[in-house]
Amino acid sequence: MKHVLVIPFLALMLAGCATQRDAATTADMPSSDKTISDHALDQALTQLYRQWQGTPYRWGGTSHQGIDCSAYTQHVYQEALATPLPRTTHGQAKTGYAIDYKSARQGDLVFFHIRPGLRHVGIFLGGQRFMHASSSKGVTVSRLDNPYWQARFWQFRRYF
Repeated sequence: MKHVLVIPFLALMLAGCATQRDAATTADMPSSDKTISDHALDQALTQLYRQWQGTPYRWGGTSHQGIDCSAYTQHVYQEALATPLPRTTHGQAKTGYAIDYKSARQGDLVFFHIRPGLRHVGIFLGGQRFMHASSSKGVTVSRLDNPYWQARFWQFRRYF
């Protein structure tokens, strides 16, 4: 499985640092540079989603037998971006830096307040879509403009 991830990871590394710069910096870059980095990130996220799609949700789970939302984002960031994340949603929500809704881009983490004391996290894919470990559907892709998620949206955070 690790060999399969080498190609997207190498593509990310060879594509340059466009995914690691802030919006002001990438706005000045030629569009071909942004497209290559965005494409490599898209490939890596898509591949990891396909590997985990349908994996059941299990609170505290970290494997294909069952995974929770923060373990899923932690795994994807480690495999796709070689970026370590804290293990818990609470920890992930306190690191990186907050991003305005309009500035969110593919790969940013998206956080939700489900109810008092319960938070949820996923990975923004762009176009109002995010992938996450859902307690009802397992690893899936959902939409931010879905009334359920829209009412619970909290913040975006960037780590790369």
